[in-house]
Amino acid sequence: MKKRVVVGLSGGVDSSVAAYLLQQEGYEVIGLFMKNWHDDSVTISNECPWLEDSNDALLVAEKLGIPFQTVDLSEQYQEKIVDYMFSEYEKGRTPNPDVLCNREIKFAVFLEIALSLGADYVATGHYCQKRTTEIEGKPLYHLIAGADNNKDQSYFLCQLSQEQLAKSLFPIGALTKPQVREIAAEMELVTAEKKDSQGLCFIGKVRLPEFLQQKLQPKDGLIFQIDKNHPVYSLEKPANLSVEEALAFDAKKIDYTPEMGKVVGKHQGAHYFTIGQRKGLNVGGTTDPLFIIATNVETNTIYTGLTSQHPGLFRKALFIEKSEVHWIRTDLSLANGETMEVMARIRYRQPLQKATLHQFGNGMYVAFEEPQSAITEGQFVAWYLEDELVGSGVIA
Repeated sequence: MKKRVVVGLSGGVDSSVAAYLLQQEGYEVIGLFMKNWHDDSVTISNECPWLEDSNDALLVAEKLGIPFQTVDLSEQYQEKIVDYMFSEYEKGRTPNPDVLCNREIKFAVFLEIALSLGADYVATGHYCQKRTTEIEGKPLYHLIAGADNNKDQSYFLCQLSQEQLAKSLFPIGALTKPQVREIAAEMELVTAEKKDSQGLCFIGKVRLPEFLQQKLQPKDGLIFQIDKNHPVYSLEKPANLSVEEALAFDAKKIDYTPEMGKVVGKHQGAHYFTIGQRKGLNVGGTTDPLFIIATNVETNTIYTGLTSQHPGLFRKALFIEKSEVHWIRTDLSLANGETMEVMARIRYRQPLQKATLHQFGNGMYVAFEEPQSAITEGQFVAWYLEDELVGSGVIA
């Protein structure tokens, strides 16, 4: 009996080649296109990208001679991704839609649909790899970085579980992007030359701020600039702190107030902005570019500092609430008081950073060897042992 795989055909080159490779390996392949969005109250753009993408996916399926169907997951998207993101933005946090989309949709709702079609696995066009080993006779699944350093997408899968990995295949993980395009061209797939989509997991070609601005109400507020020599940046760490207290000191965010700086401009709503952002402030007359170092959605205030080296951008540690600590490798999870040396990143494509995990009763601290710029609430920190992603958590 051939094993059956359902491939999430997105209309892009990566998933097209994933489907072809699985077919070559002897799997029975079914192509499924996920329709994730239709809310006419939000104008997406003049074109309708999902229609174009689903047509491309259909053409690829026809070329490969595999069954194809479209599934409408709009409702689940609305509930699990879109609504959640809006509430996070309103709280002044910055969620990562791609990570959520993989955890909640592609490897959850979509996986359930695939299993209901009698599939043994789902496959996607992600640049990452899976290894399987055994512990005491039970399989253990490892999420490994993609072979193409420029394209490694393991970070986006940092919230997957052993159960989800058990049913997942990543056929292009050992290839580079140019190799994938080459295969697509040889096979004369319609997607061979298609540009990579820059958009979010669910809104086609729309830029996130524009998308949000149509939903969140604008309200005027002030932009303050904080001097890099402000005394708040030279506070000494108190002596005789416990390890946990010292970590809490390093992870603490500064509570800025208007008196600490000077007004340099106005904005349309603090919830449109994120820490580390430079574009979109529209403040002129400064010697160097201004970067956002903090936002306060309650007072609708934005705090900024000059240059990307402003001390307000950097912190040495971050905290993850206990309920938000997630281990892909559950066998490695830490008990209270335990530590682990890892390599970690706080955003996609960031080079891996040396860090130590410290588990306590109420959660986990991630302490970095070098101070990190723009640690952002609501984003995910992922940690690796060599090229294996072993766990992640939501930054508090």
